[in-house]
Amino acid sequence: MRRLFWVGVGVAVTVVVIRKGRALAAEYLPAGATEVVDGATRVTRAWNTAVAEFHAGMTERSQQLMHDLVGDADVDALRSERGQHVDDLRRRFRPDDVATPRAKIPAHWAGPTEDPDDDGDAAFF
Repeated sequence: MRRLFWVGVGVAVTVVVIRKGRALAAEYLPAGATEVVDGATRVTRAWNTAVAEFHAGMTERSQQLMHDLVGDADVDALRSERGQHVDDLRRRFRPDDVATPRAKIPAHWAGPTEDPDDDGDAAFF
């Protein structure tokens, strides 16, 4: 019960301070100053909303492109199995028999699921 009382006192004091502060600001600030501040506040809120919408749209598009690229495949599972697949491909394309001409895989090739331009920190913002 005491906590509820003190919460009520805090709310009442906050309301009084805000009203007195607005009255004091209206008394001492030049005419139109509060409208300028309100306008700047609206512009700031609009900017923050635009940035948030941009990031949300960019994230959604990134997920859509990733889904279009790999489909429903589990990329982490593919990466964990990459070593076995690379070894299989190297055995297939690098036979011991040199007389048979086949395609060569470079030694530095990481595998079919790796992006050669990816530096590890895939942050899109």
